[in-house]
Amino acid sequence: MSDNPNTQHEIQDPPEAETPCEQQNQDRDAEMEVITETGSITAGHGRHLIHCLTIIGQVEGHYILPPQNKTTKYEHVIPQLAAIEESPDIKGLLILLNTVGGDVEAGLAIAELIAGMKTPTVSIVLGGGHSIGVPLAVSAKTSFIVPSATMTIHPVRMNGLVLGVPQSFSYFDKMQERITRFVTDNSNIPPDRFRELMMQTGELAMDVGTSLDGETAVKEGLIDRLGGLSDAIERLYEMIDEAGGEEGEADAAAHSD
Repeated sequence: MSDNPNTQHEIQDPPEAETPCEQQNQDRDAEMEVITETGSITAGHGRHLIHCLTIIGQVEGHYILPPQNKTTKYEHVIPQLAAIEESPDIKGLLILLNTVGGDVEAGLAIAELIAGMKTPTVSIVLGGGHSIGVPLAVSAKTSFIVPSATMTIHPVRMNGLVLGVPQSFSYFDKMQERITRFVTDNSNIPPDRFRELMMQTGELAMDVGTSLDGETAVKEGLIDRLGGLSDAIERLYEMIDEAGGEEGEADAAAHSD
């Protein structure tokens, strides 16, 4: 501090407090950044706090796809699922699907994680849930599909160099069996019927397999229910309420002991 009595000190005004409108704009910008980076958002304005996860375009695996492709990166989805399962605040997970398929092992890894969660999960197929999108759709505890959506079931395919030896076909068969087992374990379609749809000829112009619309997917037992977004959210809320009731009963029983 200067000893000169003529020295004038500036008095700074305290910073202005943010208005509610400015705070809302900042929160909205933060939400949009999360959506842009991860394709997901945690919605907390309803009955329960739920996380919304989108699986769109191609499921990207161990190889980076060209930049013009819309992709879902498994290295983004897997940590999110672990964080959702561990979060005490997030009560449910809503999965929105519009995918053409993609990497089989990456898709199965995500599907297995979802199927193994204790957190209530609901999936809804919008537009399409093709190829590896089928296991992703059925991995949730309850699955929905909109009437206009389609799901394509076909055998495993591989890009690039394939050796024409018996071991290659054995590998394909084992991979196909992994998918069949997962789908039939997590839905109501019988294994024989799923294989029949998968190997059907005459349905697709340039491939083996079957394309199912929303109503047919439900009739075949592949998807649980026909419905839209509000139906899926309402079902998720019901599952959260049921889970909360069971936890309350368990706590009461523990205290009585």
